[in-house]
Amino acid sequence: MVLPADGHVHSEWSWDAPAGSMEQTCARAVEMGLPAVAFTEHVDFTAWMVVAGELDDHEHLKVFVASNGTLVPPKFDLDGYLECLQRCRDQFPGLRIISGVELGEPHWYGDDVARLLDVGQFERVLGSLHCLPVGRQFAEPPNLFRQRPAAQVIREYLAEIPRLIMSSDTFGVLAHIDYPIRYWPAGEEPFDPNVFQDEFRHALRVLADSGRALEVNTRGRLHPEIVRWWRDEGGEAVTFGSDAHSPTALAYGFTEAVAMVEAQGFRPGRHPYDFWTRSR
Repeated sequence: MVLPADGHVHSEWSWDAPAGSMEQTCARAVEMGLPAVAFTEHVDFTAWMVVAGELDDHEHLKVFVASNGTLVPPKFDLDGYLECLQRCRDQFPGLRIISGVELGEPHWYGDDVARLLDVGQFERVLGSLHCLPVGRQFAEPPNLFRQRPAAQVIREYLAEIPRLIMSSDTFGVLAHIDYPIRYWPAGEEPFDPNVFQDEFRHALRVLADSGRALEVNTRGRLHPEIVRWWRDEGGEAVTFGSDAHSPTALAYGFTEAVAMVEAQGFRPGRHPYDFWTRSR
């Protein structure tokens, strides 16, 4: 089986990927027979609150925590990224290497995002929602789940997704709509997407109406119900993304994801690096 392109990959040019390596990831892609890799590096403008213990499993991120307890992502090195991208394209001519970024909360930073995209001329732009407001500050799901009931966090997250879509036309693919589920509290009942079906369907309908694609992110297991609802609500295309932050995670879980997406009625395009589209 020919695996689809990995449309969501991070390298050393993402501030939270110290184990990333664009060159090694390209070598692994060639070894695996992947048709293409999109290096969608993090571009984040939101600084968010962290609480004691939140980064214990991510020691490398503590250097970005300011004295007031907020994590402040560093500026993206566009020039360094583009130079590295060209070196890899020269080194791996048989691999399609796609330039890209993952924009965190682009609907809150329209001017900053516009300036970056005008200069970068990226081929793949992902839109992501990582944080939610907490008063005048922001927090990621691990912190949010400590402060609010789990179901409330999911509903607030899914309510912000349509605002992200309607307020920003800068991205073509919505990344990991199930992002908070990665951090679902261990003390809760197993996550059941059907409890939030109305909220998911509304967000997916807004995305479908915008003509953009939904990412099947394999860093966590995307529930097949969500892909089925995407098709039901008029979604036309999906992409696959491992969200790899190291070469070894490239295309993680793709075999299972491909089978799930095919079962929900989506098929590959003419070229192996195309989006998958719904069958008629």
